Formats: sequence, C-alpha cells, structure tokens
Amino acid sequence: MQGDDFAHLERLVSELGARGLHARVVRSQTGRVFVRVINPNATSLAENVTCRAQAAPSHPDWYYWWSWGERMHTAEDPAGAATKVARVLAAVGD
Repeated sequence: MQGDDFAHLERLVSELGARGLHARVVRSQTGRVFVRVINPNATSLAENVTCRAQAAPSHPDWYYWWSWGERMHTAEDPAGAATKVARVLAAVGD
C-alpha cells in the first residue's frame, strides 16, 4: 500500500511543478510520506499534502488530503488536485 501513495504523490509533484510551484516528496523519520509544496513567489505560502486510501468494502479509493486532515481530491486526478493547491497557495497578484 505504501508504494501506491508514493506513486500518487510523485504524480502530484509533477503537476505542481507544471504550475510553477516547488514540490517534493518527503519521508519523515516516522515513515510518514507527504508532498511539501511551496510557492516560490511567496515562500511563506506552503502546504503539506498526503495521500491515503479511504477504505471501501471491496477496494480502497485513494485521495489527496490537506494537512489539516480534510479530504481534498481523488488521487486519480493529480492535475485537479494540483489546481486546488495552486489556488490555495496563490499570492496576491500571481
């Protein structure tokens, strides 16, 4: 399962980069994996995005999650998730 979240996070990093944001996959000392995203035009605007499955009886559906624990977007659409993150991290005038 951990490989799935990493693959989804890597796709998100690619989409965020295409939108001019700095993003990379980070693995914490506890083993938690997330994407650290920074707006290079306003470095105080940053977010950590995780990816995890929301278990269903037959199979899990994967989602990106905001740092505060709210489900953001389906992991099957990293471009849509990146658009949401870019909107949240946009500086005035971007």
